[in-house]
Amino acid sequence: MNTTIAEQRALSESELMTLGTRAFTGLGLEPKDAHDVARVLVMADLFGLSTHGLSRIESYGDRLRVNGIKARPSIQVEQVAPAIVRVDGDNGVGPLVGMRALEAAMATAKQAGVGIAFARGSNHFGPVSPYSLIAAEAGFASIIGSNATTTIAPWGGSDARLGNSPVGFGVPNPQGRPFLLDMAISVAARAKIRNALKRGESIPQTWATDKAGRATTDPAAALDGFLLPIGGHKGYGLALLVDLFAGLLSGAAYLTHVKSWVDAPDEPQNLGHFFILIDASRLGSGEWLAHRMNDFAAILHGSPPAETDRPVLVPGEIELNNLERHRRDGLALDPAVRELLEQHAANA
Repeated sequence: MNTTIAEQRALSESELMTLGTRAFTGLGLEPKDAHDVARVLVMADLFGLSTHGLSRIESYGDRLRVNGIKARPSIQVEQVAPAIVRVDGDNGVGPLVGMRALEAAMATAKQAGVGIAFARGSNHFGPVSPYSLIAAEAGFASIIGSNATTTIAPWGGSDARLGNSPVGFGVPNPQGRPFLLDMAISVAARAKIRNALKRGESIPQTWATDKAGRATTDPAAALDGFLLPIGGHKGYGLALLVDLFAGLLSGAAYLTHVKSWVDAPDEPQNLGHFFILIDASRLGSGEWLAHRMNDFAAILHGSPPAETDRPVLVPGEIELNNLERHRRDGLALDPAVRELLEQHAANA
């Protein structure tokens, strides 16, 4: 009998970190690097973002095994201006390159008040929100983004020319919860469509089109077609700006120059990321910022809900509620994901 997620024993954050670290070590990463990759992916799972959590061991692992990603890259950080660093990821695992860029941006912001890191030579780096939370907990406001494999047609176009590039914002709160906004530019991520296909479910027709550009509820047709951007032409414009920062300015690939990890798993993607951090302590005391942040949230929470059972939320509240619950109660992984992690961990 197959074991369901409900029947799996919940793992603590520490156990998830240990398993994830050993799994990536088994795939050839240095233990410290494996720990940093696991930190991003475990946090994604704890946030409830399972499509971008430890389940990524499958796609990352496949590419590591065929040398499409370097297990032990030589990541270089270059200071190009007092507040700007450039990071060459040397085709490392995306969350590893992301963490090195975040660390460099935080160190620069601590010195200059503002720190900007542009990363190139990277791969899929997970969701934005783990980086935003790490930055917020260290006292930094952030704007973070990455480009991605082409899955969206230009507004009015008929083929995929730009990626579903994620972007996020974070604002720290020294005496409460930070605000975290993490969004892709499409209505729905391809991972959600792939999961619907695996479950044999249809998708809303607002998510994607087929290859002829017609709205579809068939996930298989959607995966052969294009994702639909949020807000129509406005979402298209936002996607372009994220790619200009993450891809063009960083020196990474951009638009159709980005390789597909599905079609060419053994070739470097050369994805780019950007991290813009502001040391909030330069703007006022912790008490000053906390008062303003808590008042900001109270104003929003004080709005009478249109539906009584659905109170007003602020960005990141759902994810931080999930994080708190999973840190208290543990998290049961999908059995297939856990099995794959344990297989790789056995090689550590």
